[in-house]
Amino acid sequence: MSDCILVLNCGSSSIKFALFEADAVPPRQALWKGKVEGIGGGNPTLTETGGVGRGIGLDAVQPYHAALAQIRERVRARLGGARLAAVAHRVVHGGAKYFAPARIDAPTLADLRSYVPLAPLHQPFALDAIGTLLQSRPDLPQIACFDTAFHHTLPEVEQLLPLSFDAWQRGLRRYGFHGLSYEYLSIALAERHGQRARGRTICAHLGSGASLCAMRDLRSVATTMGFSALDGLMMGTRCGSLDPGALLYLMQVEKLGIDEVADLLYHRSGLLGISGVASDPQLLLPREAGDERVRLALALYVRRIVREIGALAAVLGGLDLLVFTAGIGEHNAVLRERICRELGWLGIELDTDANKHGAATISDPGSRVVVAVEPTNEEWIAAKHAAAYLGLG
Repeated sequence: MSDCILVLNCGSSSIKFALFEADAVPPRQALWKGKVEGIGGGNPTLTETGGVGRGIGLDAVQPYHAALAQIRERVRARLGGARLAAVAHRVVHGGAKYFAPARIDAPTLADLRSYVPLAPLHQPFALDAIGTLLQSRPDLPQIACFDTAFHHTLPEVEQLLPLSFDAWQRGLRRYGFHGLSYEYLSIALAERHGQRARGRTICAHLGSGASLCAMRDLRSVATTMGFSALDGLMMGTRCGSLDPGALLYLMQVEKLGIDEVADLLYHRSGLLGISGVASDPQLLLPREAGDERVRLALALYVRRIVREIGALAAVLGGLDLLVFTAGIGEHNAVLRERICRELGWLGIELDTDANKHGAATISDPGSRVVVAVEPTNEEWIAAKHAAAYLGLG
């Protein structure tokens, strides 16, 4: 095996990992990948390529560090005699300063910690992993790849928040997220759909977190997530766009504290909050016929996506290509059908059979808008950036 690049994608209760050959442009298929889930819970599991999840024991005091240690052991075993050339990290927020992949040292790490309040579900955990590796392997290059970077092309009017102008000067602006996913799509869609992808494209990254990105010439021109990863679409447990007056009411009248409001918005809203059952549409769909709250949750989820696609289509002046990606976007045919049915006014005509089977193109040949399903590959983008940073190109 040649030199390798390890990619880490750290969340609050899970760590995804993937190992790529350290070529100038790494192969898109990882040599090996997996994830640790349920960190901090009662039943953490480790899943590797081609296997099923198996229970693992993690230290109760520092379960996250224990999970990282297990991953490092598995990586060492997998490498054999090969050299680990670098570790690439998905870092959600680069603020107004970081738009290109950056090698992390102690001062840069300290700088990135200032963005933790803007992405509390992801930022602290990625930085914790970086800090742990910096201590144990200071010689090993660690490259941060920022989810906000792809949206650096947003026009200023899309970045501005309608607050006093000094807020903009202090860095309060719309940044956009899921950038590694959208960057991958900008490459894959050009390969699969050619010139059409360079026209008016909307990509729907629908997972536990969710957003839309409007692209023109494969560059981000508008997106639904803004200052934080709470904005835009309704999500699994996050609220999405919300009347700020509702927050004032919760704090002034119902006397909720800052921490209580944050917990509500990040962890107890969205599909879970309304349904009271689950945050995953796959678990909700079988129950909607007999549970009105579940039905309402799914209806609002679809409505918010439809509303925002309509808004982005207006910004683009029409639509040529609509793309579904990420866990829900790639695998939930029922929700894709409901979304596309509500967007019939745009000229979308769905091929029911193609949609059911998750084909690469799920629109009817006569549809004015091509509708596609494209698996994302954030890990490969991170590996590619690390390879370029190391001068392998």
